[in-house]
Amino acid sequence: MGYGRATLVVRAINSHSGTPSEGFSSSRIDPNVASHESALKAHRQNVKRREHNRQLRTRLRGALKDIRAAIDSGDTKNVKDALRATISMVDKMAAKGLIHRNTAGRYKSRLASRVTKRSAAA
Repeated sequence: MGYGRATLVVRAINSHSGTPSEGFSSSRIDPNVASHESALKAHRQNVKRREHNRQLRTRLRGALKDIRAAIDSGDTKNVKDALRATISMVDKMAAKGLIHRNTAGRYKSRLASRVTKRSAAA
């Protein structure tokens, strides 16, 4: 009896754990994923990692947006604290490989020059 690839993936998940648990349902299975256990596990890990990286990237973008808004508002004390926290976050994201180290350096340099330019103007 000939089964399609998606059917094999669902069958493999069902036979492995008894039910399609861990957030997987037959409608969410990618039909292009191979049907052996190691490929299924790699796919699960990739989905989990991608979601985690997406959350970190969103948090980084939000922090960069907040520090830019703080710089434009002109509150020097809050800017210094926010700059310290944002630079720390940028360094962590570069260490995790979420952004390239040169990109991290560019972000930090541009933020620092914005802060000095604003503080000199004030």
